[in-house]
Formats: sequence, C-alpha cells, structure tokens
Amino acid sequence: MQIDPRRLAILGAVANAGGVLAAATVLHLTPSAVSQHIARLEAETGVTLLDRSRLGGRRAAGLTPAGRLLAAHAGRLAETLAAAERELAALTGQVTGPVSVGAFPTAIRHLVAPAATAVAATNPNVEVRIRQLEREPGLAALQAGGLDLLIVEASPIDPPTNLPGLRAIRLLDDPYQIVFPEQWAPVAGIEALLTRPWIDGPPGSASHRALDRIATRHNAVLNRVHECLEFPATLAVVAAGLAAAVVPALALPTHKQTTIEALHEPHVGARRIDMVHRHGRHEPSPATELVAQAIITQADQ
Repeated sequence: MQIDPRRLAILGAVANAGGVLAAATVLHLTPSAVSQHIARLEAETGVTLLDRSRLGGRRAAGLTPAGRLLAAHAGRLAETLAAAERELAALTGQVTGPVSVGAFPTAIRHLVAPAATAVAATNPNVEVRIRQLEREPGLAALQAGGLDLLIVEASPIDPPTNLPGLRAIRLLDDPYQIVFPEQWAPVAGIEALLTRPWIDGPPGSASHRALDRIATRHNAVLNRVHECLEFPATLAVVAAGLAAAVVPALALPTHKQTTIEALHEPHVGARRIDMVHRHGRHEPSPATELVAQAIITQADQ
C-alpha cells in the first residue's frame, strides 16, 4: 500500500473544512474532483474514508473512523513540511513560497496590495496570492489550510478572533466618517444632517449599527431612505446628492471627490481590523511571517 501525500492532504482539508463541498471551496477544486481524489485514496488504502450518508454535516462529519485516523496523519504531515520549510529558510537565509491572504475590499486596497508590492520588491521568491473573502468563509479557509493570513473587521469591543489553532493580531482602528453631498454644505455638525435622507446598511451590518448609535445619541428618527451593502455604492449615492451615510475612513476615495464632504464625529465609533493566522509549533511559516510583517508595516503608516 502506498499513500499519495497529495490525496492525504485533500482528506485533511475535508476534515478541517467539515465536508467535501467546503473543502472544494478552500482548495479551489470542484466537489467532484475532491470526491475523486478521496475515492482514489480509498482504493490505495483499501478502506472506506467517507461516510457518504453524512456528508455536509458539522465539522469532521462525513469521515469514517479510518478517515479521521488518516486525516490526523495529514495534519502531522503538514506540520513536518512546515518544519522543513522553516529549517531550510534558517539554513539558507532565503524565504520562498506562496502566501495566500484573504481580505475584504478596503483592506485589500490599503493594506494587502501595497504589502504584496513591497514583498515582491524585496523578496521575489515569495508570491503573495490575494483573495477577496468575508469573515466566515475566510476563517473556514484559514482553518482548513486554504489561506495563510486573513484580514477581518470587528467592533473594537468584540473579543479577538482567537479560535482553536488561530491567533489574531490587532492591526488598527478605522474610524467611521459621516459623508454627505457637497451641495449640502456648510454643515457645522451632525445635528444639521439628522433630518436629511440617509443610506442604511443591511440589518446587523456595521453601518446599520453606526446609524443606530447616532439615532440613540441624538434622540432622532433617521430617514433611512436607501440601503447599500458595499461602500463604493454608498459613496456613489452620496456623490449623486441623494443622502448622507456612515463609512469607515479607509473606504473614502484616495483622492478627494469634490462632490463629497466628510465629517468626523468620535461618538460614531470605529471598526477594528485584525489579521488572523494559524498558530502552532511550526506555524506561521517564514514566508507567512514575512508577508504578515509587511501588512503590519502598512497598517502603521
């Protein structure tokens, strides 16, 4: 019996992600391709690894006892490879390899993309791979090994994202700004905007909660005429002269738009931006540490 280590790694991804469909997303494969690799691994080992009556359930559902046993070996194999990479980097002084970074759009623009450019200039053997991902699918990909770093946003009062095997680093607090059409100026303070139309965010979103804080503090009922999910859409509605809105500072255009004015009110709050990575005896890898430090440098600027 000879076990293909690549197929063993795919089985480990199925275990970590919680099923074939989730593992396929993490690995950038089709579910059919993942199933085929597992089927070939079953043929190599002569045992059933997936309980196909339970696929798609909770974490580790879909694995037989034999599957869980081999998945544990897959984890130890990954640790061995990480240790080899770290020791080789220490011996040669060279850091190499791909580093996958997941982030939301404004973090990609202001943090990840500039960090990737800096890494490419100083360490051309390290390849930064950027993926736009939101928090929950990003955390699943990070835990399953499909990502090396993940940038997430949270409220400053939320606890750090320290799930088992993960560690969070606080990068910065991004203060919210009140933006409004230039033709409404001059605006001395937020009180002048309370009766104007506003752009809301979906229930539960940071923008929605920020508007709730404004309404509570000023005992006002805001006229939430519009609803936008993405900040570029929100800014486009503001630029058209239709409403005011709350957006984080990093979402503002790099070059000032003459059709938009911004007003900073500290009580509106901020969002915390964290960087999350796997944490273990051999992780993060030297290449991941290098990219993480480049992102931290960008956040400090």
